[in-house]
Amino acid sequence: MRAQLPAPEAGGTVHIDEVPEPEPAADEALVAVEAYSVNRGETFQLDGQLDRRWPGWRPGKDVAGTVVRAAADGTGPAAGTRVVAHPPAYGWAERVAVPVHSLAPLPDSVDAVTA
Repeated sequence: MRAQLPAPEAGGTVHIDEVPEPEPAADEALVAVEAYSVNRGETFQLDGQLDRRWPGWRPGKDVAGTVVRAAADGTGPAAGTRVVAHPPAYGWAERVAVPVHSLAPLPDSVDAVTA
């Protein structure tokens, strides 16, 4: 799958590259990302004003999309449910694993970009 990755050096640049699809933990759902935000903290991390937290860090803490694989433990929304999500990171990608406690249903009346 494709994801936006930060440049190794600070400077705010990102590039698109292939990365492995995430394998969700039992209490995580796999979400196909339709839209994501660029929040202030991530811009600070990208340009070097804040630490990037851990090796391999990728931005993406606010996303909207559709659950494509429900959590294996049976909690959380079913596959096919539109959601807004707050993953710990990695949301600037085609898919992201998200803890079910960080998912909320997205009403049909709200599009992903607006969410």
